[in-house]
Amino acid sequence: MQRYDVVIVGGGHAGGQAAIALRQGGYAGSIALLSAEPEAPYERPPLSKDYLAGDKTFDRLLLRAEAFWSEREIALLLERTVVAVDPEAHTVTLADGEALAYGKLVWAAGGTPRRLPCAGHDLQGVHTVRTRADVDRMIAELPDVERVVVIGGGYIGLEAAAVLTKLGKPVVLLEALDRVLARVAGEPLSRFYEAEHRAHGVDLRLGARVDCLEGEGGRVTGVRLAGGEVVAAQMVIVGIGIEPSVAPLLAAGAEGGNGVAVDGLCRTSLADVFAIGDCALHANRYADGAAIRLESVQNANDQASVAAAQIRGASPAPYDAVPWFWSNQYDLKLQTVGLSIGHDEAVVRGDPGARSFSVIYLRQGRVAALDCVNAVKDYVQGRKLVVDGARIAPADLADTAIPLKEMGALAL
Repeated sequence: MQRYDVVIVGGGHAGGQAAIALRQGGYAGSIALLSAEPEAPYERPPLSKDYLAGDKTFDRLLLRAEAFWSEREIALLLERTVVAVDPEAHTVTLADGEALAYGKLVWAAGGTPRRLPCAGHDLQGVHTVRTRADVDRMIAELPDVERVVVIGGGYIGLEAAAVLTKLGKPVVLLEALDRVLARVAGEPLSRFYEAEHRAHGVDLRLGARVDCLEGEGGRVTGVRLAGGEVVAAQMVIVGIGIEPSVAPLLAAGAEGGNGVAVDGLCRTSLADVFAIGDCALHANRYADGAAIRLESVQNANDQASVAAAQIRGASPAPYDAVPWFWSNQYDLKLQTVGLSIGHDEAVVRGDPGARSFSVIYLRQGRVAALDCVNAVKDYVQGRKLVVDGARIAPADLADTAIPLKEMGALAL
């Protein structure tokens, strides 16, 4: 049985960065990185943006050049899936029956896209956006597609709708709730993006519940709504979130549920097993201490650094990074810092009509997060307010004549 000092499961941003951080920190032990995909680790966010649009080639998405991994003596074991973990024997079992032994295990397996729980979800022409292969299949089909239906008004759905509209495809976007981005942003931002998408020609429908997908010859032809209407489509993109890929760890006895639970040093309840990235359920002070999963590049990178330092024998500070995100839609750059979860007030700073503004979220009077649309200064300067949990009067936050960097002097 092959043994590695560190086995990393998952070839996404978190797994790749963990291997990079180990070597950059001087770790000399043997490292294996297992990925279910055939490619070396690459960035995921551009898949629904630049890569789908054809503005970025795949080689520009790679975290490192192909030669990097062999030069750093990191064994890339591609197209390998872990199906079981034995924490006492310190082994993982792969789908083909092979077993590997580990000294430390880093679980960075991410998640799999949620499927529609209805008939027709497995028809040809129904897509999710998670891997290069997912998007390559979409790109190959697009020349024969006249109309696209996007199900889900989160960031993935909105970004895909924007790109496909830019490519000249009529798009219908269906959101089951009463506004887009309802789980991650306040109403002012939701209404702004709804108006933008409609202005660009997207047929955006709220409160639209899907009954089933219809097809002919095994290929999707339309989406039947709960009211009976059938929306014609030759392609359906489903963006309704992910299920964290943690079943082998939970089966091995790790604590968790919606993800695998980790402490501040990214350690699971299993000895010598860490979890990082999208699948790591951790207490986050920016979510008012709630246990959450963060699906972001920032979280993947920062947790990878903490886990790698711990494995190297360093004494890292517990994970406490301020969350940040971004989304590109049309000519709009949205930058978010902090978490608006549980906010009780939203202050609009600037004029949404000018397509440059910010929404500042307060939780019990303290600045919890900012959503900044084409407002880079607010994003950069507002970060400190989030980190400090600053108490600023809403009227002052809304006053664009006062730079956010000067708000500290106005703290209550």
